[in-house]
Amino acid sequence: FLCEVGTGITDFDGMIADILRRSRKPVIMVANKVDTGDKIFDTHVFNSLGLGEPFAISSASGAGTGDLLDKVLELLPDEPEHDENKPAIPHIAIVGKPNVGKSSLTNALLGEERNIVTPVAGTTRDSIATHYNKFGYDFMLVDTAGLRKKNKVKEDLEFYSVMRSLRVIESADVCILMMDATMGAEGQDMSIFNLIIKNKKGCVIVVNKWDMIEDKNSNTMKEFTAKIMDRIAPFTDVPLIFTSVITKQRILDVLKAAAEVHENRARRISTSKLNDVMLEEIANYPPPAIKGKFVRIKYMTQLPTPSPSFVFFCNLPQYVREDYKRYLENKLRKHFNFTGTPIQIFMRQK
Repeated sequence: FLCEVGTGITDFDGMIADILRRSRKPVIMVANKVDTGDKIFDTHVFNSLGLGEPFAISSASGAGTGDLLDKVLELLPDEPEHDENKPAIPHIAIVGKPNVGKSSLTNALLGEERNIVTPVAGTTRDSIATHYNKFGYDFMLVDTAGLRKKNKVKEDLEFYSVMRSLRVIESADVCILMMDATMGAEGQDMSIFNLIIKNKKGCVIVVNKWDMIEDKNSNTMKEFTAKIMDRIAPFTDVPLIFTSVITKQRILDVLKAAAEVHENRARRISTSKLNDVMLEEIANYPPPAIKGKFVRIKYMTQLPTPSPSFVFFCNLPQYVREDYKRYLENKLRKHFNFTGTPIQIFMRQK
């Protein structure tokens, strides 16, 4: 409870102190602006509030703040021990440009106005995590600040908000990338998408504000889908959902898609099943010969990594081209459902 030593105890201080005493919670009495030694004697008047011995500090010079911090740490409750046997809850991050409806989607999913929503871009300044446990789903839903181009970030506060959003992407399991239907897939959307793929996170693309598109017909959604897939190529195996948060159109499909992508990202294929399927595909279309040398892939296995990663053992790994790696990736996606999650393929000498 912070008071000013020069002003002394005001009527409002007395009212607040009365509320704090009745709260039965730990309270630290702090007298601020004790900039000189002679003002320490004026702090004793705050004993009459009945909140304990006041801490004399000076915010301007930092005097006394160390003792105050020690007291705060002393009163904090011990951190509960984590149950190692309890499975970790998936973290799903909602990311995108400013003012595309990230906080509105979070509120719609939670069924309450948890996050502040305004027409002003950049209202959300911090990453807000909420435990979601409805309709059979159980995960952490994280609303993030909008990500703008670096040259458009002017304020220090927005800079740190963007940094926190980037960290959320790095620690998330699945990212829901929200786009504005009225603006289409822009360059900044692609930058965020590439950031998600670079960090090997699961991805669901949500096109919001679909209700604001006028003169829609049976081909409008197909045309939008084709344009977005053309922008995100070659990784086009991503769920794409058109929603309107205002009308709650298809918002539960977003949850379903995110849960499926998380399941796909955690999928493990046995080595025997993997070899049975992929060796047949490789026999049908073997790696092209380079400089008269033939590449022979002997076997493959999945690595124990958070995202799907496969290592193929062959005689000449340096001669396997990127287009053939994409062929192998496409066959993996065809036989094993890895929709929404990036796949890494490595070639090793055998």
